[in-house]
Amino acid sequence: MGGPAKNGPLTGVNVVEISGLGPTPFAAMLLADMGADVVRIERPNARALLPQNPDFLNRGRAVVSLDLKSDAGRAALLERLETADLMIEGLRPGVMERLGLGPDIALTTNPKLVYGRMTGWGQTGPLAQTAGHDINYIALTGALHAIGTAQTPVPPLNLLGDFGGGALYLVNGLLAALLSAERTGTGQVVDCAIVDGTASLMTMIYSMANSGLWQDRRTGNILDGGAPYYGVYPCADGKFLAVGAIEPQFYAAFLAGLGLDPATLPDQHDQTRWPALHAALAQRIAQKSRDAWAAVFAGTDACAAPVLSMSEAPHHPYNTARNVFDPATGEPRPAPRFRKP
Repeated sequence: MGGPAKNGPLTGVNVVEISGLGPTPFAAMLLADMGADVVRIERPNARALLPQNPDFLNRGRAVVSLDLKSDAGRAALLERLETADLMIEGLRPGVMERLGLGPDIALTTNPKLVYGRMTGWGQTGPLAQTAGHDINYIALTGALHAIGTAQTPVPPLNLLGDFGGGALYLVNGLLAALLSAERTGTGQVVDCAIVDGTASLMTMIYSMANSGLWQDRRTGNILDGGAPYYGVYPCADGKFLAVGAIEPQFYAAFLAGLGLDPATLPDQHDQTRWPALHAALAQRIAQKSRDAWAAVFAGTDACAAPVLSMSEAPHHPYNTARNVFDPATGEPRPAPRFRKP
């Protein structure tokens, strides 16, 4: 598997991860990818929810089995926390406190410790003790309502909530708190809730709505598939072409590649004519295969790209040239990349 950077920017940072699902191991993976020394604490005889072999999210760290319900297990964890810089846990609020391993005890053990807490609803609030999954969290932020067809919302995998609003915000908070701890000698608790992060990710969309530039309905806006120049079109072979030709110069390059004269088409930004423009573009794109269009637009600024399947993506020339995926396993490699001058 694509392992962590041996000399990454987080080399020398010690992390203790309490095993969990989804955003918690993904956050730990990101830290390990950047060079942190991460130790994952598993329950004895723990079984994975899904039989993944290997589980890419668990790459780059050692695994230690501890029974945190036992005195010996708790003592062993607290001993590890004495020299840790970061800790991550993704249990329901109150569970770590009931185990005698909550932030108050952990930061007494190590005052510089940054204690990261990953939940869906947050440590406080009326839903804090309620079960949920990505789809529930993004539903309450307005994000799910904004994604999909005009008829129904469509879950964007679990990328928007769990990994976007969850894990990425947790890592961001951990690193900010780590910088503070190094300057001040005092650690702190990072309360990362997926609802908070997802709402934050929606900042631009809420700003546009507040300014009257976004309609609170699906497929009625520039970025949600409503605009003919920003969407997905079926090709002659049943595969799809993704188009993001927003700016005038990119839109002009897109029409040129299609062989269409803009003078014969409705104005790009006339929303009353969007259905007619969409129909004209769809008719033209349906005349060639996806890969034929990909060849037409290769190397241009038309902002048109083939929609690749997961089995195709690792073998695309761009991805192979940049080494985006491990060629043996198809595993996405660590990101971002770091280069010393």
